[in-house]
Formats: sequence, structure tokens, C-alpha cells
Amino acid sequence: MKDHYVTFAGYNAWANRRLCDAAALLSDAEYRADKGAFFKSMHGTLNHLLATDRIWMKRFTGEGEAPDRLDAILHERLADLRAAREAEDRRIVGYINGLDEARLAGVIRYRRVSTPEEFVQKLMPALDHWFNHQTHHRGHAHMILTSLGKAAPELDLLYYQRETEAGRA
Repeated sequence: MKDHYVTFAGYNAWANRRLCDAAALLSDAEYRADKGAFFKSMHGTLNHLLATDRIWMKRFTGEGEAPDRLDAILHERLADLRAAREAEDRRIVGYINGLDEARLAGVIRYRRVSTPEEFVQKLMPALDHWFNHQTHHRGHAHMILTSLGKAAPELDLLYYQRETEAGRA
């Protein structure tokens, strides 16, 4: 089962790099334009992805900074956001690579950002949610690029699998 999560951690980093590459081609006005996505702009969406990854990594590891808002703007400049994104992706890959089957079969305890109640959840379904959440909001970023008339990168898992050992027979 660990291989499944190793693939998704690698895919996550790959897709985030591709989105940051595309975002870097936008003007500042385009990058910050409200295009009707849940977090409004590319700026808001990419910051949300980093914020929630930090929140979940804090839940999983008990370490690191975690914002107290889902709409936190962690970095105003894309270059700074990208550097932080790449560091967080390395952290995610390292965390997943360090898991063993016993830990994967375990549980986590955490509190939501929006409520004080404690949740106890099996780790694997939490990881499934986390990676799915990332894909969901990358879809918003993809829509933002499309609505701006810009080229949107291929982000399907299949493309990652074709480019890496993850999908080769």
C-alpha cells in the first residue's frame, strides 16, 4: 500500500511544479485576478494549497508551521510561494517515504481549523482525502489558466505515470 502513497506524493510535487511554471507566465494582474474559483485567483488558490498541506503535515507529523485559516496568504510573491511549495513538497515526499505498513494502518488525532472538536481517523483514508483535496484545487488553478486564455498544463495522473517509473510496466 505504501507504493500507492509514494506515487501520489511524487505526483503531487510534479503537478505543483507544472502549475507554478504556468503561473510564472502570468502577469501580476492575471495572477491576482478573481476568476470565480473558490479561492478566487491563482494567487489565492496556490496559497490555499500550501496552507492546507502545512495543516495536514502538522496533523500527520506534529511538526512544522500550520496556518489557522484556510484562506491564509502565506506568500505575496509567486517566487517566494514557489520556493516554499517546493520545500513543502520535499517534506511531503520524505514523510511518505518514511512511513511503514504499521504506521499506515494507524490513526491520527487532530482538530479542524474551523472547529475545536477532536477527530480520530485512520491514517490511510486521511492521506486519500489529502491527496484528493490537492487534485481538486489544482483543478481550480487549471480553470483559472483556461479562463485567462492561457495554456494549462496536463495534470492528469496518467501523464505523471508515463513520465516516471510509477507507470511503466
